[in-house]
This record gives sequence, structure tokens and C-alpha cells, in this order.
Amino acid sequence: MQERAFDVVILGAGPGGYVAAIRAAQLGLSAALVERDQVGGVCLNIGCIPSKSLIHQAGLYRGGLAFLEKTGAKVDLSGFDYSQVWKASRLAAERLSKGVQFLLRKNKVEFMKGEGSLDGARTVLVRSAGEEALLHARAIILATGSRPRSLPGFAVDEKNILSSSGFLLSERLPKSMAILGAGAIGMEFAYVLSSFGVEVTVIELMGQVLPLEDEESAAIVEKAFVSRGVKVHTGAKSEKAVPTGSGVELRLQLKDTNETVIAAEKLLVSVGRAPNTEGLGLEALGVSMPRGFVETGDFYETSVEGIYAIGDIAVQPQLAHAASKSGEIAVQRIAQVLLGAEGPEESRINPYAVPSAVYCEPELASFGLSERKARDLGARIEIARFPYRGIGKAVATEAAEGQIKIIYAPDSGEILGASMVGLGCTETIHELLLASRSGLGLEDVAGVIHAHPSLSEGVMEAAKAGLGRAIHA
Repeated sequence: MQERAFDVVILGAGPGGYVAAIRAAQLGLSAALVERDQVGGVCLNIGCIPSKSLIHQAGLYRGGLAFLEKTGAKVDLSGFDYSQVWKASRLAAERLSKGVQFLLRKNKVEFMKGEGSLDGARTVLVRSAGEEALLHARAIILATGSRPRSLPGFAVDEKNILSSSGFLLSERLPKSMAILGAGAIGMEFAYVLSSFGVEVTVIELMGQVLPLEDEESAAIVEKAFVSRGVKVHTGAKSEKAVPTGSGVELRLQLKDTNETVIAAEKLLVSVGRAPNTEGLGLEALGVSMPRGFVETGDFYETSVEGIYAIGDIAVQPQLAHAASKSGEIAVQRIAQVLLGAEGPEESRINPYAVPSAVYCEPELASFGLSERKARDLGARIEIARFPYRGIGKAVATEAAEGQIKIIYAPDSGEILGASMVGLGCTETIHELLLASRSGLGLEDVAGVIHAHPSLSEGVMEAAKAGLGRAIHA
């Protein structure tokens, strides 16, 4: 058996693991990165990246058709081939995966393909193609990510009942799709499917689509979907999916206590993600794992000294950018302990400083305190709103659907959170997040001259609205 020694060994090459490995090498640590599947993890290969490619192409398709029809052009769609759309999404994932592999080589990170598990508090056993290697480490980072959560009564077979991974790997579109779960993934896929002409029904147990987002913002998104023909059932319950000769059926109990039956060719189950912690050897070492998630303290160190856990197995919310940041914090701490390097600026991610983004149309983005959360906490707040119809560029580009909403402290103007719906908001949200993180308030944002016409003018106008001097509202 081959034996090797490293300063840090990282299990999992997703956006948490590969970022931690590269940062470790930059800090002067010898690093090994172990991955059983593809470099880049779920996000890059069967998640964030290919789905955004599909969303981009769906927008071009839907928007192009609408424009051509409005101008009187006759469009022949008989030759449309979704497999070409799918191939473009796979190509995007492959290009970025190769890019990450290059970065690992450039930074002299040792990449090892295989199944890794803990063989003690400082040893990782890697199995690959019948061979084994033992990696001795001064510190270990667990970054094994997550998988689509299963639900009793809705067993995924990737034929009639799909997971998000199954959908992203499908080369053809069904005629109809029911989607169980109206979170970010469910709504993004509903947008893609409906844009390409699939009959879509979205089913959500909670009282609104995007239940983790601001109610007003979510309502704007739902209204847009319904106007395009997507059927939406919120506050709806279903106990199981029943296979039929032509697909699946679900009996729903609606929020008004009435019942209805939904029939579709395919069902997509999108009800969250479960942590990949099985088979790592954590139990034998006494690592604390409430509800399957790895419990961590400062710097994402587990209950066993020298073992850290980052990303979806430990961090909420389960987002790629949160995984990357937690990896940087953990490895900066390891460099501090092992090399005497400067420690990280923060011991953990501030959850209120993590942006959330939903890439459907209209887009939705948020951070910090929502209005509902602030009220629940009893915080004194004021709310500034500015509609997209008051943004010149939004009107000029026929994207006047949306709103910018800022939660702020009434006395100081401190920005406590924001929720934005509309074109480009997954980009422009960061202006308000940076202002909030830097201790800037409404007056500071309102005083910045913004280019005209630009979508970011809406951010300035929303800040001015909170100060009682919005111009275009």
C-alpha cells in the first residue's frame, strides 16, 4: 500500500474542497485533494453551471420567439432539437471542470481520484480501482457535499420520477412535468421547462413559492410564472406519486381542503438536499453529527481536533459560495496553527452576509434580514421600495417587472437586508451587500452617481426612496 504525507488532505473536490485546496497551496501548505467523481462537484457538473446554461438558452429561446412574433415574423419550430441545448450545458460544465483541473496543477495540489474515508484522526484511506493509498495529514477537511433529498412515497427512478441531477442529464424534454418543491431549484427548472413549451405544474407545501424568500418578492415571481401558463399550487400536500401507463399521477390536498389529481409525463422531486456523510468513518471517531450534518465550532473545526467540515455537510445555507468561503476560513486557520500564518478575519460565515440568488425570470436575489425575519425578531425597521418600471433601462429593455426592497434601521439608515426581483438583480444585489458589510447606509448609496441608463440606478433610487427623495417614483 502506498503511503504519503501532507499538511492537509481534503475529501471532496466541489466548490468548497477545490477552493480550500488551492488556498492551502497558496499559503504554503502541501495539499492533497481526494474526489470519487468529477472535479468541481455537483455544482459545476450537475448543478449550478449546467442549469445556468439551460436558463440562459431558455431565455434566448423564449425572448427570441416573443420578439419575432411581435415583429410579424413567421417562426418554424419544427426542427427544434433540445439535445443541442443540453449539449451546450454539458460543454459549459466540461470546460469549467478542465479549468479547475488546470488550477489544481498550477498550484501544485495533489489530486487523487478515489473513494476516501477516515482511518483515524490524521489518516485518510483512498480506494481506487482495487488499489489503496494511505494519506497521513496534519489536518483534514471534509467537503463531501450533498445529494438530492429523497421523500417517502416519491422514490426517484430517474425515468418517470426525476431528481435535479436526473433532469440535468436528460437529453429530451417531456410534454408535461410536475415539480414537487418550489424552492430555487424547482422554480429555475420550471422556468427552463415552460420556456421550451413543456406544460408545467409546480406543487409547494408551504404557503408561497420560494418559501425562504421575502413574501412580496416571491409573489412577483409567482405572478410572472402564472401569467406564462405555469400552474402553481401552494399550501398543497401529496402523499405519493402513482405510476401510470403515460407517466405519473399525484393526488393533491389543496389549501382550501379540496382535492385534485395532477397527471404528468414526468415528476421532478426538488425538496432540498441531504449531506453526504455516510461511509466517511465519522462515527468511529466520535464526530458529532446531529440530523446527519457535521457539527462544527469556530473555523469549522469538528469535535475532533484537526478535522474540519465545510460546505453542504456543515454550512447553512447550502450554497456553493458559502462552501467556498467556509473552505477559505478553515484552511486559513490550519495555516495559522501549522505555519504561524495570519489567521482568518472571521471564525465563521455571517449568514446574514450570504447572498441568495434565484436565476429564473424574473430573477430574485436577497441577503440579510427579510421583513418577516425582522418583525419576528422585534427589530425596529423601515422599508424602502422602488419599482422596476421606474428604471429607464428596465423599461427600454422590456423588463419592467420587478421591485427593489431595502430593510434599514430608521435612525441610522443602516442597511439590514434587501430583496430584489427583476432583470440583473443577481448581479446588482452585491452593491447593497457591500454597502451593508462596509457599514454604509442609505445616504451613502443614494449619493453615488450611477450611470444612466443602468439597472443599478434602481438601487440608488430605492435608497433615495428611503430618504424621502426618490425622483422617478
